[in-house]
Amino acid sequence: MTKIKLCGLMRAEDIEAANEIRPDFVGFVFWGKSHRSVSRDKASELKKMLDPAVKAVGVFVDEDINVVKSLLAGGIIDIAQLHGSEDDGYIRELQESTGKAVIKAFKVRSKDEVKMAEQSPADYILLDSGAGTGVAFDWKLLEDAGRPYFLAGGLGVDNVAEAVRSLHPYAVDVSSGIETDKVKDVKKMAAFAAAVRKEDNT
Repeated sequence: MTKIKLCGLMRAEDIEAANEIRPDFVGFVFWGKSHRSVSRDKASELKKMLDPAVKAVGVFVDEDINVVKSLLAGGIIDIAQLHGSEDDGYIRELQESTGKAVIKAFKVRSKDEVKMAEQSPADYILLDSGAGTGVAFDWKLLEDAGRPYFLAGGLGVDNVAEAVRSLHPYAVDVSSGIETDKVKDVKKMAAFAAAVRKEDNT
């Protein structure tokens, strides 16, 4: 079964919707340049509302490692997702000091970049078209992928079933594809999850 990550949740109603839909992961963005960014206090408040069966992922871009460690240690997030230039040493230090999982994101423009991503010491890799561009990349680059991955970039209700059917990713990750006017749309969130689950069951 392909796992589902709904990213960029910011409001109490987003969490209420997630608790109904039951994705495997939700994402809180801790990058100030994103309009989806949340503070530590807001994320803590949202995490307390979240069904414990759903893992909270913190999304970071070149953040001070001690900030990430603190959020993991405080139980505000369960997993760290890294989108910057964090190196293998940074990843290993996070893993070893917190005992928590790390997702490392990679921009994919060639098969060589896919192979490079597969060498990461991160617990999971995320393959994307860019930093939240909302545009899909050429999925043919992933045909020979030798490691499970989160698929991100340009996913939405209209194409996620095709992605699951053709690529069988470990997980699909969506943010802008479940929004209307830059706000999470409950109907789109539910339809996205339903499309993934329907495809998995056919």
